[in-house]
Amino acid sequence: MNFDLSEEQQVIKDLALQIFEGQATVERIKAAEKGDGFDRQMWEQLSASGIPALCVPEEHGGSGMGAVELSLALMGQGRYVAPVPLWSTGVVALAITDFGSPEQREKYLPAIASGTLITTIALAESGANDVMRPTVTGTIAGNHITLRGYKPAVPFAQHADIALVPITLSDRSGEQLAIVIVDLRQPGVTVTSVKTTNHEPQGNIDFDLTIATENLLGYGTDTDGREALRSVFEHSLTALAALQVGVCEGSLAFVSTHLSSRFQFGKPLAAFQATTQRAADAYITTEAMRVTALNAAWRLSEGFDARRDVAVAAYWASEGAQQVVTAGQHLHGGIGADVDYPVHRYFLWGIQLASVLGSASAHLARLGNLIART
Repeated sequence: MNFDLSEEQQVIKDLALQIFEGQATVERIKAAEKGDGFDRQMWEQLSASGIPALCVPEEHGGSGMGAVELSLALMGQGRYVAPVPLWSTGVVALAITDFGSPEQREKYLPAIASGTLITTIALAESGANDVMRPTVTGTIAGNHITLRGYKPAVPFAQHADIALVPITLSDRSGEQLAIVIVDLRQPGVTVTSVKTTNHEPQGNIDFDLTIATENLLGYGTDTDGREALRSVFEHSLTALAALQVGVCEGSLAFVSTHLSSRFQFGKPLAAFQATTQRAADAYITTEAMRVTALNAAWRLSEGFDARRDVAVAAYWASEGAQQVVTAGQHLHGGIGADVDYPVHRYFLWGIQLASVLGSASAHLARLGNLIART
């Protein structure tokens, strides 16, 4: 992999950072936390700048880019802990582009590109949380599918218009995996808002409804449901890993300022070896997260087998990020415990995202299984 960014990628990175720096002020984030958790003004600004359209093909009003460019934008979001549904928007756009039918691409992608269609992905499962074993069931009868089941902790569920929902689909030939596009505003879909560690809006969703078979992702094409779900899962993990990189960058920025400006015994804290060593360790871990996240994104965008790379990126984003944001809290001393001081948000985001990504041991186990098979 060439780790140098192209001129176009550098522009995207700079644009995202510029928007988030200007829009994601402490006051705006506090207002979102006290409200419904979604800064719509910021989303409108992002949409006007074309950020939600990054992964939408040009013929549908987007930029026709991929996972690397999405990752760069997400790192900017994480650096300023901006309350917008960017990662799910990018992954949904990629999924519909890669696996959707021509009619689905025409119906959804232009609205995603403009930012008017809010999307989410219902990946989490109750219990063992195995994404590749969906507990929501779909039973085909004629031209309709009866959906029944429950999905916990769906990000921005109460604000989203549609969701990609993995299901176990049953028909006369047996069971198979599939993804359906569900309108969350229709009867039979019940969204219950839940509180989260980092104040991100999430909802538990109950499904008890009948939808048309044309809502199957890739309806009328030869789309493999298992392959589509695996791709969505891998792109989601990679996007969340990139978001974690930004969170750690933001935490380290506060650490750097604090250690340089806070004095003890007549010296800045940065003059003490213990503090600088821990900050250096956090920086090295963040760079490891960056390299592995971008490597996974690059392999996905190039169409290579990225299963190992995604597992490695997810491991670092889960395990490494918790170490970085915890160090950020500790290095701030008592100030880090003050919720009026912004650094606590990076701790909350880091821990929340690590939970969504899954445990480090689970990613290592998956990586070990992949290695053992080759």
